[in-house]
Amino acid sequence: MMARRIKAMRKTLISPAKRVVIKVGSAVISDQDGLDRNHLDALAQDICTLKQRGYEVILVSSGSVAAGKKDLGITGRPKTIPLKQAAAAVGQSRMMRYYRTAFRERKENVAQVLLTRDDLANRRRYLNARNTLTTLLDYGIVPIINENDTVVVDEIRFGDNDNLSALVTNLVDANLLVILSDVDGLYDKDPRKHPDAALIQEVERINEKVKAMAGVADSELGTGGMATKLKAAKRATMHGVGTAIINGLTPGNLLRLFDGEDIGTYFFPASNRMAAKKHWIAFTKKPRGKLLVDEGAVNAVVHNGRSLLPSGIKGVEGGFDRGDAVRLCDEQGNEFAKGVTNYALAELLQIMGKKTAEIERVLGYKYGDEIIHRDNLVLTEADGDENS
Repeated sequence: MMARRIKAMRKTLISPAKRVVIKVGSAVISDQDGLDRNHLDALAQDICTLKQRGYEVILVSSGSVAAGKKDLGITGRPKTIPLKQAAAAVGQSRMMRYYRTAFRERKENVAQVLLTRDDLANRRRYLNARNTLTTLLDYGIVPIINENDTVVVDEIRFGDNDNLSALVTNLVDANLLVILSDVDGLYDKDPRKHPDAALIQEVERINEKVKAMAGVADSELGTGGMATKLKAAKRATMHGVGTAIINGLTPGNLLRLFDGEDIGTYFFPASNRMAAKKHWIAFTKKPRGKLLVDEGAVNAVVHNGRSLLPSGIKGVEGGFDRGDAVRLCDEQGNEFAKGVTNYALAELLQIMGKKTAEIERVLGYKYGDEIIHRDNLVLTEADGDENS
């Protein structure tokens, strides 16, 4: 009875999702010699079948570095950023050529989309990227997204494609995120070290106990492990999107998931869905500084739902302009929120601690009474690392 209940629940949860983001890791479509054409071909077949069933699919694909490193004589993971970027430059076009051929053989078209975090951190570019992707979907084309590894630096990296897939899920307002991994899902402990490890079929909330089940990455092909997949799942679920982690190496698993079979691990969407703009502030827009505020301002923001005013600011750190994201911390440095500031660092140094009525007298102008308006502010969860 329990198996039938889970299967029925899975089908009920997953089948209505008409716009789907699928993330595939390097370990699924690559081996030590480069891209695995058979696995890539099987993935293309499954995605085309989903399209025939009426789903819109966005693919976030790793694999460019793995595809290009052989031509550079690299074994294992590239040891420097220039080597990784060179391998990506060689491999990205090769990977897209393979994808284009595999989809064309099935009478489907694909489009390459390369992104950096800067593309999504800037609100105008974020909206432009969304318009481009939705237009591709309107024309029945499968967007294939990857981080632009050839030019990216640490300051504008997504970190890994698990994170990128969660941000893309919010960007295109998808209904489901599917992460194809080289393991069956989340286990209660590392199955490679513990034969008695049990697969966790469903997770209602990603808390510290769930995070403790995740190990670290040990693959030479990818940058993520289960920990990064949990972060991605949390970011997606907070936007109200269910997330599934399944084994992408098992033939037919993707279609089994959409048929309602109880494979992998399913993460339920949060009941209190975060609005798209606040999700963008929380997860996509990288903070450029820090504001230290007094106890009264902490209480006003956290408990009373108020905006941040200059009178509560005791100190500032970093270098930021108007429109940048900043962290809000108490006087001990503990972060409790993140928001988009109406004033630049140089302006805040002049008006912090002052009443709102004094802003125009001090600066000679005023953008508003609030340093950070409540609509542009997101509280940090006590157990969260999602604002990194």
